[in-house]
Amino acid sequence: MGSPEVVWQAALGELQMQMTKATFDTWVKHTKALTYEDGTFFIGVQNGYAKDWLENRLLGVIKRTLTSIVNRSVEVKFVVQSQPLRSPEAPEILQLQPPPASVEEPPGNGRPANDDSKFAMNNRYTFDRFVVGSSNRLAYAASMAVAENPARAYNPLFLYGGVGLGKTHLLQAIGNYAVAHRLKVLYLSSETFTNDLINAIRTKSTDAFRDCYRSADYLLVDDIQFIAGKESTQEEFFHTFNALHSSGHQIVMTSDRPPQAIPTLEERLASRFQWGLIADIQPPDLEMRIAILRTKAEARGVRLPDDVVYLIARQMQNNIRELEGALNRVLAYASLSDEGVTVSLAEEALSGLIDRRKKVTLPEIIAAVSSHYGITEQEIISPSRQKELVLPRQIVMYLARTETDASLPEIGSALGGRDHTTVIHGNTRISTEMQRQDSLRRDIAAIRERLYQR
Repeated sequence: MGSPEVVWQAALGELQMQMTKATFDTWVKHTKALTYEDGTFFIGVQNGYAKDWLENRLLGVIKRTLTSIVNRSVEVKFVVQSQPLRSPEAPEILQLQPPPASVEEPPGNGRPANDDSKFAMNNRYTFDRFVVGSSNRLAYAASMAVAENPARAYNPLFLYGGVGLGKTHLLQAIGNYAVAHRLKVLYLSSETFTNDLINAIRTKSTDAFRDCYRSADYLLVDDIQFIAGKESTQEEFFHTFNALHSSGHQIVMTSDRPPQAIPTLEERLASRFQWGLIADIQPPDLEMRIAILRTKAEARGVRLPDDVVYLIARQMQNNIRELEGALNRVLAYASLSDEGVTVSLAEEALSGLIDRRKKVTLPEIIAAVSSHYGITEQEIISPSRQKELVLPRQIVMYLARTETDASLPEIGSALGGRDHTTVIHGNTRISTEMQRQDSLRRDIAAIRERLYQR
């Protein structure tokens, strides 16, 4: 078995693709392998709350992941990094370093760079580390503009797109840029806003709550779609938005969909969210995925062979997070086996992920497409040629060809007994239209995400 640190890096790459971004970033991302003794991994965590959460909520999946990597049963113990793991006479254990500041602290600034943020910003999320391509160029340019000219370029800036495409990277890049220029940044999730409001009401401290939220130079809100359906939260955010906007402070929000598509979002908020600029981020195309892989590999001091880069880029098509997780897994496998990175090694490292992708079934695709478009499964397989049914039906054909091993006759049979030539036509049409229609690419990416979130 390789060193505990190498094994844990491999596990992190696998865990990143098994759980949501919020869960991974909050509880798992900043952990570190301390040592491995007597069949037990000792994992360092930042505080007691994280230790309790990992033990009660995520221990099972972490143990299964480590067991699959080292091919033996293991135990896992979580240790708060400030606590000694062993008695003084025991072998010395690797100590965790304090977490880095989110950005370099400006000279003379006597406090942490992200002191005003509800969440710590990652100092790696900067504009110069963001890979720009056709799928995200507008969002990148707009984010740069509001960082350099707050409240004068686009206010608010609303970024939207599927999971793992770089929205949070751009949001934090804006925040890191602003903090470096000694501006007050409040970076948080919409859930944090809701929780703070609830606590303020409970403790009768709403004035302090408002002073906090309405005094920031930048209000950066991740996943704003989650305030939908929460009447009191929407009411308070409406007034916070108005106060900040009217006083010339910058507001930036991210979401998984545009404002007008967020269900149960009040019309007055949806309208205000569209006052500035709405920029979408699309799934990266093959060329951009290759560029991202090369950039991330070079940042780790690794030069990947072109055929390995192409293999990973072809297999991982949904989002950047999936791409990075696959890269981490390949590099960890190479380190564990003490071999160079080759196509055969990459195929072995990714075999579990690729096999999982092949387990999607035709009924699951039909169900996912039906749910996405708000129609019934029976309507998709019916003989009807209504316009609102033809496109979803052809998307099923396309996904069935790209995500399963089903034959043309099998796909036609699952869709109400259609001829195989109809399936060929539907698949070809969607493949062609995806090159021209950004909205279609986003729809298919969202459906793929739904299929693999099992």
